[in-house]
Amino acid sequence: MSRLVVLAYSGGLDTSAIVPWLKEHYDAQVLCYAADVGQGEGELRGLEEKAVRSGAIGCVVEDLKERFITGFVFPTLKAGAVYARNYLLGTAMARPAIAEGQVAVAREAGATALAHGCTGKGNDQVRFELTYAALAPDLEVIAPWREWSFRGRADLIAYLEEKGIPVAATAEKPYSRDRNLWHCSHEGGILEDPAVPPPDDLFLLTRNPADAPDTPEEVVIGFEQGTPVSLDNVPLGPVELVTRLNALAGEHGVGRADVVEDRLVGMKSRGVYETPAGTVLRVAHRELEQLVLDRRTLNLKDQLAPRYADLVYEGRWWSTEREALDALVEVTQTRVTGSVRVRLFKGSVTVLSRESPFSLYSEDYATFDADQVYRQADAAGFIRLFGLPIKIEAQTKAQAAIEHRSR
Repeated sequence: MSRLVVLAYSGGLDTSAIVPWLKEHYDAQVLCYAADVGQGEGELRGLEEKAVRSGAIGCVVEDLKERFITGFVFPTLKAGAVYARNYLLGTAMARPAIAEGQVAVAREAGATALAHGCTGKGNDQVRFELTYAALAPDLEVIAPWREWSFRGRADLIAYLEEKGIPVAATAEKPYSRDRNLWHCSHEGGILEDPAVPPPDDLFLLTRNPADAPDTPEEVVIGFEQGTPVSLDNVPLGPVELVTRLNALAGEHGVGRADVVEDRLVGMKSRGVYETPAGTVLRVAHRELEQLVLDRRTLNLKDQLAPRYADLVYEGRWWSTEREALDALVEVTQTRVTGSVRVRLFKGSVTVLSRESPFSLYSEDYATFDADQVYRQADAAGFIRLFGLPIKIEAQTKAQAAIEHRSR
């Protein structure tokens, strides 16, 4: 009896070729699994029919949008994690969410193997397989890109044409795109030359900032314990909030990033990312933290954020390290409640105001006018003690110089 393999399926170029390839080379029945993480109806429409037409026994399409945002995106946002200075980790967060759903379906179907369409050059193979290792260490893993003889996307296009399986990619414009509710990434094609600017027709979520409205728009973002909960004082669920803010910020050209990043496998690669809502939420969240957290806690968070970003980027989501970091972050977020007003204008996000019931800002202390709470004379003693190590060092050096000259 042939084995049952559950394939993480998008209906794109790679996974469309994998279905017939698995049947040919593994004598396998293939059950496709597709997660709706907000890639849009266009990519999901007709996916079951296409999978069956490719030779699969079926296709499970599961709505993971809320799980993706609440379970992966918001914790990463609260941690302040950003990779390569500009990448807000949209794909990196989605992969463990998708793989988690895939494993659950494989268990229910009684499958003995899991498969994915990630290349042997990329990061996603690691993200999928570390999730498999954590949640299904007993299941076999099949990674066709590391086994088959196809050398590139042109070969796959030819293979699918031979099989009569339609695919959106073409040899003339072979962009590799990954879209979800948090972002859209673009790789491949002419983008592989980092000296070539991305073409205007590449972008899907954001206007060209030069063509964005000439009138700025303001929006107020509300947070409760670090989690975004409202826009313009209207409470919204996580999916609706990100969806609305994506449209609003994208209209104003906010959220583009052209990044040359270091892949986990060792090479540099270029990705062009659109993260409109994420860009605004990051700016607002950081500003609210700046208002309510003390200097040492902010410093601690800033030290840990790159480590959290590396963890997410490298696919180590299902780890004790991430659980420990989340526990620390949650403590820092208990008072990150309040609202931040920002202005969106031609690709920029500008903070206009911020307020919180837990604000550590005190006008009584900070004012340049006369006050009744701060004694300026106290600063003299503080400076003497604060600068004591510097003074002692200077005195020691001066004494050593005198002794050296007297010899």
